[in-house]
Amino acid sequence: MTKVADRNALVLDGNTVKLRLMAERTESKRLVHVDWLRFTAKVKTYPPVLTDRRRETTSVWDEGYRLHKLLTIINGLPDADQSPAQQAADLAERVCTILGFDFVRHHELQKGHDFYKHRWSIKRNEEEVGWVGFGASSDSPRQRTQAETLHVNLYGKACTFADTGWTDKMANLVDELQAKITRVDLALDFFDGYAGGIERVWEDYKAGLCDHYGRRPKLRDLNWLQGNSRSLYIGSKEAGKETNVYEKGDQLFGPEADVDWLRFELRYGNKLRVIESEVLRRPQDFFAGASDWHAAVLREAGDKATPEPIQCKPREAIMSVQAECARNARWVLSTAAASVGVAATFLDEEQFLELIVSAVKRPSRLRGFSDADLRAGYASAFQSYVAPRSGPVAQGVH
Repeated sequence: MTKVADRNALVLDGNTVKLRLMAERTESKRLVHVDWLRFTAKVKTYPPVLTDRRRETTSVWDEGYRLHKLLTIINGLPDADQSPAQQAADLAERVCTILGFDFVRHHELQKGHDFYKHRWSIKRNEEEVGWVGFGASSDSPRQRTQAETLHVNLYGKACTFADTGWTDKMANLVDELQAKITRVDLALDFFDGYAGGIERVWEDYKAGLCDHYGRRPKLRDLNWLQGNSRSLYIGSKEAGKETNVYEKGDQLFGPEADVDWLRFELRYGNKLRVIESEVLRRPQDFFAGASDWHAAVLREAGDKATPEPIQCKPREAIMSVQAECARNARWVLSTAAASVGVAATFLDEEQFLELIVSAVKRPSRLRGFSDADLRAGYASAFQSYVAPRSGPVAQGVH
């Protein structure tokens, strides 16, 4: 009896998702659905509190001056609603308003995910469908940088059951906050089946139809020998463009239901790409822009789009940042290593980190690169140049 009940619940849930997606397609007149979204915005900062460095005296004038200064400082302190926690809560409320009436911010602060210390959970029908994270989970220099951001993560169920038109409104919010989209999934559903099924996708790949600029993307498969609930992953997360073609009908209804629903889910990440907010306003164009094969699949679904690619950063730029990081690393090793080593030896960890990260300006050669570029560039420089030459003592200095 339990198996029957579970089976009925699975079918009901599958039908609910399918009907909602079909309704959205009719209302929005878009075949491509945004199925996951993540973006990061900066925490609002406020001017630092300045202290009065005058030598203390007992004169009436100085006492009055200090009182005035103290009141000025108190009045200039940020309000409680300007704290990162409140900013994250306010952002979660704005996201819920965009998603629709069914979505609410959970009243209790939760433990964070993805290296954020805390999160405000976004719920629909008591189920978490997204969150807004803030705060760092550690005090490392990298985590301090993360502590300066708020992060919005919306799962597939949030995107599926959001009000029609939510993506345009969310794009406006991203623009307003000058936020960075770090992940977006674009889904194209063949509810009644794709001619040739997932086997055809496999044959297309072997025939080179999925090649892009003459290069064959990576391929991995799941459950292929099982014969159901199969997935093909074309591309790679490392490159920031991966397409998962999978048997959605088996996932939602169970393989015994024999539902032919096939989904093409294009996943963009920002590791090597800049994802503009326009992807939320014209998802079909950015799906078609992934490759000629993606455009052909979309045409077969009945949508004529204007292909809009999200290009990888030029290889020259990547090589350039690696070269500049290598130059900087060589300079540190040859010129500053002795001083850094002494500081690391005689300062405690907190003092040493404060000394190292206190510089406001980057070297001029490195100012044109993003944090992500520099992180990748230094990792490459360390492996190729610093580590082989530095020896065990210098390698122990971080």
